[in-house]
Order: sequence, then C-alpha cells, then structure tokens
Amino acid sequence: MRNDLVLIDREILLTELRQVFDTQTANTLLGVLDKVAAQVRAAGPTREDFSELRQIVAELAESHQRAEVRLTRLEEAVAALKEAVAALVEAQQRTEIQLAGLAASHQRLVDKFAGVEGHTLEQAYRDKAVAYFGRLLRRPQVVSLNSLWDVLEAQLTSDQLDEALLLDLVVRGRPRLGEDREDVWLAVEVSVVVDMGDVTRARRRAELLRRAGYRAIPVVAGKSATLEAEAEARDQSVVMLQDGQSSLWDEALAKWIV
Repeated sequence: MRNDLVLIDREILLTELRQVFDTQTANTLLGVLDKVAAQVRAAGPTREDFSELRQIVAELAESHQRAEVRLTRLEEAVAALKEAVAALVEAQQRTEIQLAGLAASHQRLVDKFAGVEGHTLEQAYRDKAVAYFGRLLRRPQVVSLNSLWDVLEAQLTSDQLDEALLLDLVVRGRPRLGEDREDVWLAVEVSVVVDMGDVTRARRRAELLRRAGYRAIPVVAGKSATLEAEAEARDQSVVMLQDGQSSLWDEALAKWIV
C-alpha cells in the first residue's frame, strides 16, 4: 500500500515540477526527492511527511515564479532605461546642433557689427583728418587713391597696384616738427582693434607707395591695439593712433624719412 502511494505521489510531483521548471531541472529535482524519499522510507515515513515535502516543493516553485516575475520586470526596466538614454542622447544632439546654429548666427552678427563699426571708424578718420592727423602734419589732406592711379600703375606691377589700392586712407602733409619742408604721405590702416595683421599691411603698403616715389610712412589707427600689435609697431617703426593719441611718430620719421 505504501509503495503504490509513493509511486502516485512521485508522478504527481513530476507533473507539478514540469509545470514550473524545464524537463532537465524537473528530473534533477525529482531525483533529489527520490533520494529524500528513500531516506524517509528507511526512517519509516508517514503520509504527512510526504505532504510536507510536497508543500516545500510547492513553495520552492512559487518562489521561483516570483523570481522570474522580478527578473522580467528588471529586464523591462532596463529596456525602458535604454530607450530613455537613447532619447536623451538624441535630444542632446539636437540641442548641440541648435547651439551650433545659434553660435554661427551670433558670430555673423558680431562680424557684421565689427564691419559696420570699422567702416564708421574709417569714415570718422577720413572726415576728421585735421583733428586726428593735425598733431603730426601741417594742414593734413586726405588723398584719393584714384588721383595716384597713374603714378602707381607706372611704377608697380599689377599685383602690387592692387595691394596699394587696398589702403584704407592716405593723408598728405608736412611734418609739424623739424626742418623738413616736403610733404610726407601717411599710409593708414584703420581697425577697431589694431592687430599684427594691420601693422604688417600698413608697412607693406607704405613700402609700395615709397616704391612709386612717395615719401610714405606706415600708420595704424584704431580704438585699441593688441599687445602683439604694439610690439610689432615698435619693432617696425609704424605710427600708432589710438583714440586720437599718437605714438612712435619720431621713430617713424627717423626710419622712413631720410
């Protein structure tokens, strides 16, 4: 009677195990239960013992199911997190593109404003040449590059002529100090912030005027200047005008007017 009962219980257990675990795991658990059952029979088990054992197996299966549910929820959470991160990365990329566009627009506005400000400053030096250059020259006059065209064209190559015609301003007059009674020609480059490029261009274009026969002196004019530009101007004896104040005039006369 006991053996039949055990056989029936074993088949029921196997069926229940297969409902929760895969076949291999179910068979393994059943093998363990067989060993336990053998030990229990040897000790004189009762039906209540097997009922308790079945309860333990049932609780184990339920625990396994809960673990699988938690694992499924965790996988779902990880998947949702991945989607959220991907969406965040995409949003960040869109933001970076928008910021790049704004930066480009801002730079265009800055460049446009700088261009307008530079043109306005150049026009101020042109309109108020007496005020700006009167401290250096007697009766300074703004000279049209068009009036110099024939002489420049006769003395310079085509490329050199094009370069000379890019001068922002040419001012003519006699030096106020010293015994020089002949006119000098100021080759002026105007920039809101004078940099090394302005100093180099002023010197190079003044040299072209000198090659054409004019007693030219390089000048840079602006509201301010970089430290590098100031050092380069001192090194090249280029006159600097900053907000109406001049410097390096004596050095320029000594170098360029002999």
